[in-house]
Amino acid sequence: MKNPPLMDAATRRWRAALFLFMLATGVSMASWVARTPAVRDALEVSTGSMGLVLFGLSIGSMAGVLVSGGLVRRHGGRSVIALGAGLLVAGLAVIAGGAALEVSAGVFGGLALFGAGMGLAEVAFNIEGAAVERTLGRPVLPVLHGCFSLGTVVGALAGMALTAVRFPVGWHLAAVAVAVTAAGVWTVRAVPAGTGRAEAESDAQNPGSAPGSGSETGTGQGAGGERTGGVRGQLAVWRDRRLVLIGLIVLAMAFAEGSANDWLPLLMVDGHGTSATAGSLTFMLFAVAMTTGRFAGGPLLVRYGPAAVVRASALVAAVGVALVIFSSSALLAGAAVVLWGLGASLGFPVTISAAGEGARPEDASARVAAVSTAGYAAFLVGPPSLGFLADHVGLRNAMVVVLVLLGGAALITRALRSPVPEREGPGTGASASREGRPRTGSDQPDLV
Repeated sequence: MKNPPLMDAATRRWRAALFLFMLATGVSMASWVARTPAVRDALEVSTGSMGLVLFGLSIGSMAGVLVSGGLVRRHGGRSVIALGAGLLVAGLAVIAGGAALEVSAGVFGGLALFGAGMGLAEVAFNIEGAAVERTLGRPVLPVLHGCFSLGTVVGALAGMALTAVRFPVGWHLAAVAVAVTAAGVWTVRAVPAGTGRAEAESDAQNPGSAPGSGSETGTGQGAGGERTGGVRGQLAVWRDRRLVLIGLIVLAMAFAEGSANDWLPLLMVDGHGTSATAGSLTFMLFAVAMTTGRFAGGPLLVRYGPAAVVRASALVAAVGVALVIFSSSALLAGAAVVLWGLGASLGFPVTISAAGEGARPEDASARVAAVSTAGYAAFLVGPPSLGFLADHVGLRNAMVVVLVLLGGAALITRALRSPVPEREGPGTGASASREGRPRTGSDQPDLV
């Protein structure tokens, strides 16, 4: 087994920049969520009207997610991150202004900008993180997503503290915007140009191209000879049966994570009769478990491989969800949230990483973008649909959908095993399949 390559200074800055900005995005998202009640009070609107205001975030997020992959293939990850960061900061500033001026339309517009920036940046960051993994030959995406989870914990704690001292929400979000601006500027300067871009062959020899970028191979074409850019190219990647199965896994795991984000506090309050404070603390426990799982998951991936780890993760999450649904004890249900968080923590980043394995850099970018888009769609759109089901069967019973999806994901995790390239020529075969991809444990036997 080959040792992973040493990290040079440029790659170290590249990785650190991704970690920093993911942390900043987590802080910004949690800062907004923590101050939602204060914004509602400032706007003096009903809960139903506030729901319409919040719809701006969903619209912006889905728009950003859906166009991000195509923009990365055309302009490269760094340009899309810069655009996303700019929209995110602008959105925070507009939200702060709208709250201070008590203008609902301003908050709606700010949330749309904020969501679009988040959606654009998230997909681009997954593509960049996958490129860093190919360069280093070891897991990066779990820690990258762990930084976002850590940011949500930090942002939530800060938001709770500022709420307690009645700090003005406008000034709070404005300060977060300044911090995100600083992080974004440093990130854009540290990230190499061209990652994920589908280049023409004449551009492939550009000596300034970054490791793992589309300009490295330069064809911009998939295995079937089709360009990975454009709508047809984006749809063509789904002809791969393995990628379809990976997409189904990420749908289930993202749905499990998003369901907790959207419903967990209310699930504990309405389903188990806890106080609102206890419901918020339960969500905090979930966020801490998610963060812990993502930071601690790297060694497990190296030792056991992505297929075994995600299978075990799905089953652990399923046990947690089942206890929350069926337990009559609020205390046991609250403790089971730890299993839910730990189990859901690695599903999204590991499946994103597996999507790009065994492919050329420009093909890997299209595959990562496709699976990222599917995952974020499930994360953003799927969980709210549980509310309609809950109107008929109750919120606890509605969570059975999450349980079924996790069980289904556990049955198809063999798709996460690394493919063996079919290319011929020097360096093909089993040894070639070890080149240019993260050592996430596929060199080890699948122990589950």
